[in-house]
Amino acid sequence: MLTEKRQEEILKLLDAKGSVTVQELTEYFQASESTIRRDLNGLAKRGELVKVFGGAVQNDKKLTTREETVSLRMELHREEKLRIGKYAAALIEPEDFIYLDAGTTTGSMIPYLTEHSASFVTNAVSHALLLAENGFQVILIGGELKSSTEAIVGNEAFVTLQKYHFTKGFFGTNGISRHSGFTTPDINEAMIKECAIRHTRRPYVLCDHSKFQQTTPVCFGEFTSARVLSDRMPDESYQDCQNLIIV
Repeated sequence: MLTEKRQEEILKLLDAKGSVTVQELTEYFQASESTIRRDLNGLAKRGELVKVFGGAVQNDKKLTTREETVSLRMELHREEKLRIGKYAAALIEPEDFIYLDAGTTTGSMIPYLTEHSASFVTNAVSHALLLAENGFQVILIGGELKSSTEAIVGNEAFVTLQKYHFTKGFFGTNGISRHSGFTTPDINEAMIKECAIRHTRRPYVLCDHSKFQQTTPVCFGEFTSARVLSDRMPDESYQDCQNLIIV
């Protein structure tokens, strides 16, 4: 079994049991003790688990259920978000049909947008207003307004998104890891994000370094389902990720 696949299975066992021992893992995978210990060391270094004597336990410290308001998140890692936003905005080409997800990092793209032949669809009220003020063609999808994130969610938004096919999409995330993928605290927002990603030819997830190794309750995409734009390499375990772009 390949190392990456075995480590994924170890994390699944941890999710199910909460703890594992080196002995049970060697028996389960028919692998040597030194191989299992290397796996646990690698997973611990990435923050995916906590090593203990004779095995490992689940890392619950990184599971976050709280969601900050937009006004508070706007001031967090502001310079990093602007750098990511500027890079992302430069990726938009003539006649692109863009999905712009709600969020402060995706919103940081708007001051740098220059391609007025591109069209935008968004579920963020504030994004739609800024795009319109700057002279861009914008479609705001309808549905239920979630006040804390200023995002449109719900069945109506979901049904509407299924009608579109985007050339590029730019998404925010509350947490990101190779094991958990892209996560958000709210099931309704996750459904909208997942639907939009499925209907996007080239999706990008924008996140500053603080989002790595964070996991919130609902997954909306595997780690490899989108290119990731960030301001720095989180740790050496991500150096082989071809879909991670440091700006």
